[in-house]
Parts: sequence; C-alpha cells; structure tokens
Amino acid sequence: MLDEPRAGRFAAWGNALLAGLVSPDEAATRAVADDASHRVVELPGEPGPVGLTLAFGRLRALGVAGLRIALPAPGHPLGLCGPPEFNERALEAGEAVLAAGAPGRAAGADTALGLIPEVSAAGPAGDVLTQVVWRCVPVRQAPPADVPSLGEAERELNEVLRETTAALMTLDVAGAGAATRARLDAYRARMERGRQLLAPGYPPRAARVLELAQRVAGLVELAGGGDHGGAVSAAEIAERDRLLRPVERAARRARVAAYNAYAEELERQRG
Repeated sequence: MLDEPRAGRFAAWGNALLAGLVSPDEAATRAVADDASHRVVELPGEPGPVGLTLAFGRLRALGVAGLRIALPAPGHPLGLCGPPEFNERALEAGEAVLAAGAPGRAAGADTALGLIPEVSAAGPAGDVLTQVVWRCVPVRQAPPADVPSLGEAERELNEVLRETTAALMTLDVAGAGAATRARLDAYRARMERGRQLLAPGYPPRAARVLELAQRVAGLVELAGGGDHGGAVSAAEIAERDRLLRPVERAARRARVAAYNAYAEELERQRG
C-alpha cells in the first residue's frame, strides 16, 4: 500500500481537531487530501450526509475524545473490535476508523462508532474524481485486535527486515518491473513535496514509526509487484510471497500503532 490510508488521514487530522490544535476547515481539508469530496452518512444527530467539517464537530459533540484506525486483511482483523457485521465491511474496505467515547442514547451507556469508507471514482484517465462516503455504524466498546505499542511495532519492523532482506536478495526477487517502479517513484515524489506525516499532537516516535512503516510498505510493494520483479519461476514467486507476508503484516501493524498513538496516550493519561 503505497498510498496513505484514508482512515489514517481521517483519524490523524480528526485527532488534531479534537485536541484543539487545528481548525475544523484545516482538519477537513487535510483529511480529504487529493480526493474530490468526503461525506459522512448515518452519523448520530444528523438527518443526512454531512461534510467532514460538520462531521468532526458532531463527533466532538457526541463525546468522542480520540480516533483510532483499523487496517484489516484476510485472516488478520488488525484493529477491529466487532461486531461481526462491522468487521466484515471493514475487511472488504481494507480500513476503518473507530471513534471511542461517544455516549449512547440509553441511560448512561457508552457506545463506540465505526466509520467505513465507500470509495467511488469516475472520469477519464488523468482526470479521475474520487468521492468517499464514510458510513457510520455502532461498534463494540472493546480493545482493538492485535495492535502493538509503538515500541513493539518499531522492534518488530526492524527484526522482520533483518530476517528477510538477505533471503530476498539471495532469491534475486527484490527487484520489480517498470510499472511498480513508476508507482514507487510517484510515491517518493509525494513525500519529497513535504507531505506531513501524521498531524499536530502526535508524539515524535509515532511519526518515526509511521515513516519507517511507509517505507517498508513501499519496499514490499516494489518487491511484490504484479509484474513479479526479478522472480522468473513459480517457485521463486511463491518463496518471495512467503517471505514478504510477515514484512507486510509488520508494516500494517506499525501503521496502526502510529495512527492510534494519540488515542492510546489519552487512555493512559485517564488511567
């Protein structure tokens, strides 16, 4: 995943707004980024779709103090908390946002909210407009699945890189063809234009872990591109994929840990 997850942008800039560090308009603009528009539907207290500026304000009014993300993959419900219907939809989208601390309607009970992106794109090549609808649903108020601490995520990334880099080079499958290299070049260009990792209010370690995770994710996509890179046989492709799976998993876990660091720190302070 060479692109920054939309759930990550939503959570990071939403958290900056909740902390009072950015304006509602800036938070919404940063979360939308290069997409044409983002709308939120089925948000409690709102009769119809609303833009992110109003949605962030409504979440704050509902008592939401921090936003987390989930980046699930088949067989790995990373960051999810249930119920099963929400998990299935989040898995189909590949990402979701969790908003904890929203008071429920019934007698002081607490409920959490989940937001799942539904992405649509239209237009000719080179002029595609992407629209995102975030569908808001109740979720369980439960610890998210398999999310490490920042320290654990950083150690895991470094470990898995040490263990797999030599093997990949031995197999001569770390290279990639022109299409994948072009995507990686475009990704690097975006980073060089000064794209801000995370948002105000996050600890420096979170930004460091996210940067490492983004770079590792880029390397995974480079090595595992659909043009198969330097892999020239089915056996080499299978072995490359086996080696890359734990690297990709570690990168996703680190991304979630980084984006969730703000909410995790809030909970530690409350405890």
